[in-house]
Amino acid sequence: MANGKFSVSQILRNMVTRKNPDDALAGAAKGGLEKTLGVWDLIILGVGAIIGSGIFAIVGIAAAGSADGTSPGAGPALAISMVIAAIACVFSALCYSEFATMIPVAGGAYTYTFATLGEFAAWIVGWILMLEYAIGFIAVSCAWTNHFMQFIKGFSNILPAWIYNPPVWLINDYRSAVNYCNLHGLDSHAVIPSIAGIPISLNLPAIVMIIITTAILVKGTKDSAKMAGIMVAVKLGVIALFVLTGIFYIKPENWTPFAPNGFEGVFMGAFIIFFAYIGFDALATAAEECKNPQKDLPIGILGSLIVTTVVYVLVALVLTGMQPTSGVAIPEGLFKAPMAFAMTAVRQNWIAGLISIGSLAGLTSVLLVMHMAATRVLFAMSRDNFLPGVFQKIHPKFNTPHILTITVGIVGILGTLILDLNVAASLCNFGTFTSFIIVCVAILILRKIDPDRERPFKVPFCPWFPLMGIVCCGGLMIFSMVVAKGQTAALSTALFIVWIVMGILIYTSYGYKKNRLAEATVGETIAEKEIAEKDEFKAGIK
Repeated sequence: MANGKFSVSQILRNMVTRKNPDDALAGAAKGGLEKTLGVWDLIILGVGAIIGSGIFAIVGIAAAGSADGTSPGAGPALAISMVIAAIACVFSALCYSEFATMIPVAGGAYTYTFATLGEFAAWIVGWILMLEYAIGFIAVSCAWTNHFMQFIKGFSNILPAWIYNPPVWLINDYRSAVNYCNLHGLDSHAVIPSIAGIPISLNLPAIVMIIITTAILVKGTKDSAKMAGIMVAVKLGVIALFVLTGIFYIKPENWTPFAPNGFEGVFMGAFIIFFAYIGFDALATAAEECKNPQKDLPIGILGSLIVTTVVYVLVALVLTGMQPTSGVAIPEGLFKAPMAFAMTAVRQNWIAGLISIGSLAGLTSVLLVMHMAATRVLFAMSRDNFLPGVFQKIHPKFNTPHILTITVGIVGILGTLILDLNVAASLCNFGTFTSFIIVCVAILILRKIDPDRERPFKVPFCPWFPLMGIVCCGGLMIFSMVVAKGQTAALSTALFIVWIVMGILIYTSYGYKKNRLAEATVGETIAEKEIAEKDEFKAGIK
């Protein structure tokens, strides 16, 4: 009985064992990634990650509500929803900045949790980050397909029909293809082909785009930042064109009522649009590749958040002023490509075309950053023995984790076959809120257990700001679970729970054992070294 108690207590001690931040820094110095990113690279990557699917696609859903009526829209009060989401992000962003300057290594929230809450919590956070980045990566790739198809339809008088109007099973996951068939009164079994009884439905544009981003990231992070910079310039240009042109078509009556669904619509809009803010935390995962992380990371994280919030609010005000978002039948175009649709509605087709180009550039830059962030989290987890050592390999020429980059690309391709945009976006939000909350908690813990550690950047008004981050993120997540209805909300909530359970099972069956084996190996090496030193000492005396 005593042995059983000792065994359980030993397991619990191992699960809460923390990783010394100095060990993390030493590990990064020994086998780290190449330092190529400066402050402007970080701001570009941050803006590139944040301004994407949210501003070009989800903004319509947040304003008008979901097409099936299961989620209320914010209406013109979407601008307030965006400010609420930004405030929730700011508290977490400050906590990320303190950690990123104190422990500038790959892994982001995963690494910070390992230094404060211990091994088991770190694994769960890493697993949740994979949900955020990998599933978010899939969601954005699905949105990319929607905008690409909208773009090429503008060339219907030039291109053959099979290009601008391809079979539904070539541009959708299986679930979306079946829903499309049901909506249009088609027999899905007749429309969707099958092999040996297995239906075949491929989101081909998304798959091709994932292959391209994989190849870019294998070549190098610096090249990725350069490409993201070009795409950021393009999409900011078309957004500015939309705002400057759209203000002349604003009808003040469209802003009445300002909040058609009251506080419920405003806060639900904040939850939905929160997906648009995912990205600034991805910068923390690239801390190891920064030239001067202590100075540049806080500027990159907070700077990208401020820039995108201003852009979002301007777009929300112009869009809801141009297009009614309540009290009328909402056209389908407002849900799929809201900015382009609004310009088409006022017969500014050439601007709508440019906006479509900007949306593709914006979504591509988001894909690059999310793909990179997912690989950096896995890289850190592999370095801590949670995953096979093969994932630690660095390309001899490009100095990038090429095996991990390709692996995430394959996972993304498989994900496009089974997940649609709405489910993937909700799952991504759940993962993001959870990781933000844990980072805020971790800051409070590390201030207590390691108060003397050098902190180049410190969260102001601690503990109040971290506590506000916990309240804001936790409140929005719980609110969405209570208010949202329908199949998509139930499915995303259930999948989030299943994901957490899967993470626990993988840790108990693989990660925990692998860590104990690694500790035993290190112990044996140290013992052998001590014996050798004693033998040398005795030989010297003789």
